[in-house]
Amino acid sequence: MRVLVFFDLPVVTGEQRRAYAKFRKLLLKSGFLMLQESVYCKLALNGTAVMGIVDNIRKNSPPEGLVQLLTVTEKQYAKMDFIVGESRSEVLDSDERLVIL
Repeated sequence: MRVLVFFDLPVVTGEQRRAYAKFRKLLLKSGFLMLQESVYCKLALNGTAVMGIVDNIRKNSPPEGLVQLLTVTEKQYAKMDFIVGESRSEVLDSDERLVIL
């Protein structure tokens, strides 16, 4: 499964910019990968892991702005169409349990 986080946070004041930076750092430390600006994705092994991820995002979301979560299966995620550009991945993000390098 994949958890996608979409967010649009205000960055007008200094406090809002700090909240934005803190939220973005939380996503990166939690293992999310940036798909594009303000869209992050993380691989989850099962529904229990997804619930933990959702709870963590809920607890650490900034008080202002918009934060949305979407959970999709690997099959649905693999059907993503690239209209312009191409997929770039510097990180091995497979759901396989055994990876031979």
